[in-house]
Amino acid sequence: MTKLLFPLCFLLFSATSFSLKSTPAILAGPWIERQAIQAAQTVQNPVGQAPKRTKSNKRKPALRKPDVIYYPTPGDTVNAMLTLADIKKGDVLYDLGSGDGRIPIMAAQQHGIRAVGIEIDPKLVAVAEERARQENVQSLVSFRNADMFRANISEASIVTLYLSNKINLLLRPKLLRELRPGTRILSHDFHMGDWVPEQKISVPWQKNLFRTIYLWRVPVRGFNVKTKPRTTPRT
Repeated sequence: MTKLLFPLCFLLFSATSFSLKSTPAILAGPWIERQAIQAAQTVQNPVGQAPKRTKSNKRKPALRKPDVIYYPTPGDTVNAMLTLADIKKGDVLYDLGSGDGRIPIMAAQQHGIRAVGIEIDPKLVAVAEERARQENVQSLVSFRNADMFRANISEASIVTLYLSNKINLLLRPKLLRELRPGTRILSHDFHMGDWVPEQKISVPWQKNLFRTIYLWRVPVRGFNVKTKPRTTPRT
């Protein structure tokens, strides 16, 4: 009887442990956050020995799950972002987390500039590409199914964001490292930590509500960004 009880107890304990480890409410948020932090810090090497890279076996790395839930920017807010960007001939706009492609498409329609959307969700990339065809701006607009932390954004003269405060902060080192001085960065509703925006405007939305747009410019190399002064706690 003792011999039978021990395996049963072990099985019950194992099942309980598996149930606790698999609870989505515990892991969903932190898992997404860890993935974004890892992507911002470094590209992880695959486990085991990597095959020799040739034209036939070179594979694109698997993409992560989206960092934020997609919610489209209202049209009036897109217009305000593009106006605040002070778009000029020759500008190239990159939208990080481009969703259905509305910001790149409207930039091409209204200002005739080239625009690129970076989106990690392939289904949204397909939607954006179809919208670009319908609006007849496919010659100016392109969409890439890519991780914004790994994508090359160095050609952008304007970058638009609608992500979160935390993701913006994780992106900040990449933006300052890869973008040229003078590049304009616009964020819908979310700030960039202690980096003081050059401008901050409110756009009316629904009843007595508004959307916030932040604008920063990448400083000249060797100069630090303007940050908020730190306040010392009262003793």
